[in-house]
Amino acid sequence: MTDTYDTDAVQNSWTEFMEQMNEQFVDAFEENIEAQAEFVEAWSDTVDSASSDEQLSEGVEGYARAYQVWMEAAEEMVERTGDAAAGEDVSVDEFRDIWLNNANQAFKEVMSTSAFAAMTGETVGDALEVQQMADESAEATLRQLRMPTQSDVEEIGERLVELERRQHAVEQKIDRVLEHVQDGE
Repeated sequence: MTDTYDTDAVQNSWTEFMEQMNEQFVDAFEENIEAQAEFVEAWSDTVDSASSDEQLSEGVEGYARAYQVWMEAAEEMVERTGDAAAGEDVSVDEFRDIWLNNANQAFKEVMSTSAFAAMTGETVGDALEVQQMADESAEATLRQLRMPTQSDVEEIGERLVELERRQHAVEQKIDRVLEHVQDGE
């Protein structure tokens, strides 16, 4: 009876472990697919905005290197899953780490291309233009409401600094005049 209980306990433990492993694998696989979709979308945007054939070519090469990283990650996952099925102690965290490390490497492959740099530069430029338009709109609204704007406050600050500079110069002149008067006495 003890042998049957031990065998059942081991079988249940193994079943639970494999269920957990399968769930983690499915979750990791789904996250990988989502990450790849986001990656392809970002890469597609980069390629669309590439301004030269050289950038386009480099972007395609970067994507090809990134794709190779993803495929190596998939192969490593299959190997480690086989190891787990063969009885090796494979941590669920190891599966997560495989995907995370390879995702970082794949993104680095694409982000190091001039096409990605060009797209990022354009995006930053666009964001700065939108911010400038929003600032101008906010200033116009504040002026209509007869409230001080940032430029008004900056102008007042500049005037105060200039007044302090002039006051200091006048104080120095007064000090020199007083010295001459005291020396003459």
